[in-house]
Amino acid sequence: MAFHILLPTVLASIKAGVSIIGAGKIAILPFLLAALAYFHYDQFDPENKPVDRKQVDHEYDFIVVGGGSAGSVIANRLTEIPNWKVLLLEAGGHETEISDVPILSLYLHKSKLDWGYKTEPQDSACQAMTEKRCSWTRGKVLGGSSVLNTMLYIRGNRRDFDQWAKFGNEGWSYDEILPYFLKSQDQRNPYLAKNTKYHATGGYQTVQDSPYNTPVGVAFLEAAQEMGYEIRDVNGEKQTGFAFYQFTMRRGSRCSTAKAFLRPIRLRRNLHISLRSHVTKVLIDPNSRRAYGVEFIKDGRRQVVFARKEVILSAGAINSPQLLMLSGVGPAEHLREKKIRVIHDSPGVGQNLQDHIAVGGLVFLIDHPISLLINRLVNLNTALRYTLKEDGPLTSSIGLEVVGFIKTKYTNQSDDWPDMEFMATSTSASADGGTQVKRAHGVSDEFYNEVYKDINYKDTFGIFPMMLRPKSRGEIKLRSNNPLEYPLLYHNYLTDPHDVWVLREGVKAAIAYGETQAMKRFGARFHAKPLPNCKHLPPLTDEYWDCVVRQYTLSIYHYSCTAKMGPASDPYAVTDPQLRVYGVSGLRVIDASIMPTITNGNLNAPVIMIGEKGADLIKYYWLTPTTRKKRSLRAIFNMRLGETCPNITSA
Repeated sequence: MAFHILLPTVLASIKAGVSIIGAGKIAILPFLLAALAYFHYDQFDPENKPVDRKQVDHEYDFIVVGGGSAGSVIANRLTEIPNWKVLLLEAGGHETEISDVPILSLYLHKSKLDWGYKTEPQDSACQAMTEKRCSWTRGKVLGGSSVLNTMLYIRGNRRDFDQWAKFGNEGWSYDEILPYFLKSQDQRNPYLAKNTKYHATGGYQTVQDSPYNTPVGVAFLEAAQEMGYEIRDVNGEKQTGFAFYQFTMRRGSRCSTAKAFLRPIRLRRNLHISLRSHVTKVLIDPNSRRAYGVEFIKDGRRQVVFARKEVILSAGAINSPQLLMLSGVGPAEHLREKKIRVIHDSPGVGQNLQDHIAVGGLVFLIDHPISLLINRLVNLNTALRYTLKEDGPLTSSIGLEVVGFIKTKYTNQSDDWPDMEFMATSTSASADGGTQVKRAHGVSDEFYNEVYKDINYKDTFGIFPMMLRPKSRGEIKLRSNNPLEYPLLYHNYLTDPHDVWVLREGVKAAIAYGETQAMKRFGARFHAKPLPNCKHLPPLTDEYWDCVVRQYTLSIYHYSCTAKMGPASDPYAVTDPQLRVYGVSGLRVIDASIMPTITNGNLNAPVIMIGEKGADLIKYYWLTPTTRKKRSLRAIFNMRLGETCPNITSA
């Protein structure tokens, strides 16, 4: 009898997994067994996926566009007010049992859960990629990119946020935003949780150590100590040093923001969630310049829904500026060129694009069978360990075990503000024989076969040196006024020479790190095959490395800063420090777009923090008696200094 009950669940899991990643992409047996983990999970967790609202109501107090890392948080926090009615619109569907499995995150890239963006071809970087175009993965799913990422929980550096405050963003210093990191956190490592200044328990977002590490992971820490670095909590008082990664996991499975913030509140009557709802425009009255609703497409039908109080864009650093421009808020000349009526000339929309990039493909061969190889993962034991014991290699986040923050010679050596992050992994691009990793990264067949084919399926480890504070700035432009056409994405990586120098020093430090005695115990040796476009240069020289960093240029998918916040005196600021869009009332942006500068580390934790703080800013505005006069629906939130707008009752 139990088998007959279980079989439909298993078959549904199999069908969902195959529909997302495609049949034949992975050895099928262990991953079908791993899909049972979701059934096992539900036995111990009464939460289930939120219900998709087939027909939305005519009007809501708040409309949140995008159910990702920020939008999920905002929907949760705003519906804590019982008489506020909130609609969350998400372009994708639900996450699946397959997306829960940490080791499979790269199989989600270029799947149905991914927007599948590609940058325009540029000569400055990504020369090893197909058509010289970088792959930009973004989550098109409830939970957003927290469903596709590698679950790394890194808050950034104190100086990042203090710098934001110095730019004129009152309320965004480190001491002021730290409580919002703590508010969401449920730290499962008891040693870290004891430090209550920097960690908290009981929040919605579970953070834990990986249940599984290889012997290479421990050696990574020993190598760091050999080089003179301390082992520390990189989310604590200081950042410079090395540590095992902290992950947004729960019991060995991915804990996306949808799972963390939306599933527990799925029965709140004042929250409606509409999936597969592609928002095409924010509705803004051209006379009063007030946002009053959105247009969206669901099931092939155009629909309109209205907002009594605010529209909140949490669609991410690509889609939020795209929506602003489609709605008439952006660089006036560009909008006119695309035949879009200009509501407000905001030259900073789509500008100031920042991202973290790393040098991919730094591979070290070892002599012992201890790394993560795909052909060793394909067995019944690993599947059962994941399903029944919540550990084993399937709980590994694609082999990422240790993080390091170091300083190159291009930053202040006396300050705790490192400019390079090491992502140390017990596997490499060649560990799966040139199948999914190559495809996810967008590496061309020609480049891969020349450089890595000879080491397919061999035991290796990899170091990804990631530049933390790039000076190069990209931009996002509209391809047309068709909201279903993807925007033009210009990365402009390495157009500032400083970025080339820092990455070069990062590569040199990574090779020294991989050749420490701690790593040589495993026979570690750098795979130094010359790269095709750099063969003409003397190997291992600065000129050679300057060429190398432009080849396998790997985005770490941290797009940000495309609708930055700033004071009214900054002509390129898109929002004020309360995240209200300049020149339009009733409209905020709350996601990675609003960062003035990118933070020192992986972005998921800071974006969750932005969601927490943004929700509090909204509550303060609408619930604090002293702001009552400002709550006129016709009031301009924050006109720029010196601006006037006719027919508006000013606050």
